[in-house]
Amino acid sequence: MAFAHCFLTVPADTSNFHTATSILTRPFSSSVSSSFSSSNLNTCRLPENLRIRHKASVKAQASEASAAADAFTNFKHVLLPITDRNPYLSEGSRQAAATAAAMAKKYGADITVVVIDEKEKEAYPEHETQLASIRWHLSEGGYQEFKLLERLGEGSKPTAIIGEIADDMNLDMVVMSMEAIHSKHVDANLLAEFIPCPVLLLPL
Repeated sequence: MAFAHCFLTVPADTSNFHTATSILTRPFSSSVSSSFSSSNLNTCRLPENLRIRHKASVKAQASEASAAADAFTNFKHVLLPITDRNPYLSEGSRQAAATAAAMAKKYGADITVVVIDEKEKEAYPEHETQLASIRWHLSEGGYQEFKLLERLGEGSKPTAIIGEIADDMNLDMVVMSMEAIHSKHVDANLLAEFIPCPVLLLPL
């Protein structure tokens, strides 16, 4: 199975692109440019086998880029993991819920929410309040119906649980906040090992 992991990134600053290019492509002097005859240009051509390999490499890269782009437009099932114990949801969880709802609504996808606790729900008196908060934040994003799962996990187990659910349900996208990683609820080093689909990590 091929694993694809996508992380939210900030677009690179391209304001200095022209300057960098100019440094790399210094103009030829007249004496140098005049030395390039048609016969010299022929000797600069790549061998046929290298040109074929280059074209194949370009096509492969284009195919991979297309597949990565499709992952963000052709998904039909989104997983929203909730790992914090705030009954009203932490800022990161609220952001992830709003993002998952907006994406699912726009692309007609389903949402599955998995609440991962370290103890049985009976140990949390405000457990129902948290579930109500999840419903409210998703409905605020225009999404009313979703599937709810509840799992127990301690230490690095939440990461494995997320991966197991994503694999079993053949999910297309996992949406979560970097807050889950900063708070040590999810192990970033295990994301690539356990989660078999693109992961959208939202900055705090």
